[in-house]
Amino acid sequence: MNARHALLASACALALSTASATQAQTASPTPETSIIDEVVVTAQKRSENLQDVPLTLSVFGAKEIEQARIVQVQDVANRTPGLNFDTFPSSQPRPTLRGIGSSDRGAAGDPSVSVFIDEVYYGRPSAVAFDAFDVERIEVLKGPQGTLLGKNVVGGALSIINHKPETAEFNAGASVTVGNYSRVEGAGFVNAPLADGKAAVRVSLSSRNHDGYTKNAFAGGAAEDQATNSGRVQLLLKPSETFSAILAVDGTRDRGNGDARHVVQVDPNVPASALWRINGQRDQYFAENNGRNDRDTWGVRANLSWDLPFASLTYIGSYRDLTYHYAEDFDGGNPSIYALNFRGGQDENSNFHSHELRASALPSSKLRWVVGGYYFGADTQRTDSLLADIKSRPTPPATYAAKDLFHQDAQTTSWALFGDATWPVTAQINVFGGLRYSKDKKDYALNNLDSTALLRAAARYSIDTSHSWDKLTWRIGGDVSPSDNVMLYGVISTGFKSGGYQDTPSTATSATTPFNPETATLYELGAKTTLLERRLTWNTSIYQTDYQDLQVRSTRGFDTITTNAGTARIRGLETSLDARLSPRMRVGASYAYTDGKFLKLVDRGQDRSGNHMTRSPRHKITLSPSYAQPFASGARLTGTVDLAYESKVWDDIDNNPITVRKPKLLADARVVYDSADGHWNLSVWGKNLTDRYYRTHQVVFQGADLVTFGAPRTFGATLNWKY
Repeated sequence: MNARHALLASACALALSTASATQAQTASPTPETSIIDEVVVTAQKRSENLQDVPLTLSVFGAKEIEQARIVQVQDVANRTPGLNFDTFPSSQPRPTLRGIGSSDRGAAGDPSVSVFIDEVYYGRPSAVAFDAFDVERIEVLKGPQGTLLGKNVVGGALSIINHKPETAEFNAGASVTVGNYSRVEGAGFVNAPLADGKAAVRVSLSSRNHDGYTKNAFAGGAAEDQATNSGRVQLLLKPSETFSAILAVDGTRDRGNGDARHVVQVDPNVPASALWRINGQRDQYFAENNGRNDRDTWGVRANLSWDLPFASLTYIGSYRDLTYHYAEDFDGGNPSIYALNFRGGQDENSNFHSHELRASALPSSKLRWVVGGYYFGADTQRTDSLLADIKSRPTPPATYAAKDLFHQDAQTTSWALFGDATWPVTAQINVFGGLRYSKDKKDYALNNLDSTALLRAAARYSIDTSHSWDKLTWRIGGDVSPSDNVMLYGVISTGFKSGGYQDTPSTATSATTPFNPETATLYELGAKTTLLERRLTWNTSIYQTDYQDLQVRSTRGFDTITTNAGTARIRGLETSLDARLSPRMRVGASYAYTDGKFLKLVDRGQDRSGNHMTRSPRHKITLSPSYAQPFASGARLTGTVDLAYESKVWDDIDNNPITVRKPKLLADARVVYDSADGHWNLSVWGKNLTDRYYRTHQVVFQGADLVTFGAPRTFGATLNWKY
């Protein structure tokens, strides 16, 4: 407790000295007002003021998403305290929230930080074809979400809410972007009322294209390019005041080359390190091929709502389909410079569907409650391949070919019953709690289709197995509001992620042995305040998360496996402010402290207890000052700078110094001209303006540190128009 108090005191000092946090607004106030707008969220399955919700969450509204060019998961992570992000590859995002994340992309694995789009759970990492076009807001929920969300969540969730059709009036919008690396983007939407206000349709389209960031000096071409087209059609039916239905279909098509891999350093203690050559240049690499990142995903959704005399009834049903092909030159080199060359990738075909039925209290009810049931089913076919050419050192040299080929077939079923309620004991005090029973089953078949002794010690094999897990998770807490501007809360909540199976195990015994589910218990205290006559908001929380059987992955040689850490502990603090220093000047700031350690972890006979948890910096700071200059015509010019700092990050559970990501500071900026009539604006923007080299993924393989880098400096201009 002394450590927590010290952290809280230091955060308060930081908060009061730096002023304001990055909290989004649902509507941007005029430059001549200093009042901060109310932010409405639905984190508890009902519409509430952010300052009244006893949870730690970050929110980005439509205006901020548009002007700050938040278009992918990485952009959300850069601006969110406690949230980090890396890729392997870029089409399979791996978010980490408060030190909790998953590297398991196998057919029988699950994410620890989940993504929900319009309340639909996206169960496969490669299915998250996230493109923030025509989005109403993004909510980042932190910590276990074991009762309220459709799928049980152990680490936290990103919830993206798209703009829904509106029956009130016709409206439309469009945007065009040009920039360096031959960037050309276009997006637009049309919303049209139908049937005298009884229905409406909304069509949203986007296209994003740019050339590759890294040139291939050996094979030609470039890596890390983008060609993405997305579309969404929503139909709203509202035949009466008590019933409404939204029927939606969406799809995304990605085409592009793979990621550029670089050898940035070698471990001289590993004999095989002599096979490598340093190639750490960001703007070029020397691979045998450019790889591929191709993805086609589409889905349908139905959201039905009835207002009954005693409750509101909601049904959400969805079906999604994914076809995915990824290929990469894993070493980023070629036979002329490396004695060891390996390449491979994954092919995946998945479909998954979900159904949620819930009843909730009417807005007039004193007791705010929700009860329901949830079902999720998935069928995933996935093939992982690895090919290697190994040159020996005799005279003349000889070359040996090695191969790995695994095919996975996984069927997942998950169902749950849940309930949650908030009771106002007095006008100032609320108590709340919830329960959820979850049961997951996985049927798993794995075929080792080809395995060479140079890569794997075991012969080919085939297995067919299944296992199920269940868990009762809960939350309990309360909040008190000593004044209209202050809310204090405390909560204990639990979360659960089911077990699974290895994706490329060396032996049949390892393939048939499931790893255990992981569970988390969060203890959190927080305060939300609105001060200085609504010119400043300051939200702070301290927490500890106790983990049991945390699922971790490690790579040794050609073998990557998932194991269970016995116990882990995460302690942290988050504080964020949003301040209107004057009618024209606004400053946002946030700070997150995350201290995660493995209390007990044995990895393949090696004791890693006491090591730092991976992919999460101890310190993260964001600072976003902005200034708006109004003109007599009614137009205005706004300049904003976004700074994000992260301390060093450990990338491997063995805490090998060779896999430490150095601290980084990223700087973005934009200047936005808003027209007097409010119908259009022009934004000139830049990201990573200092052209910082920073790593998004790394792994040590045979003595070499193989790294992919984040995007270099990019800049451009965006014209937005709304009718």
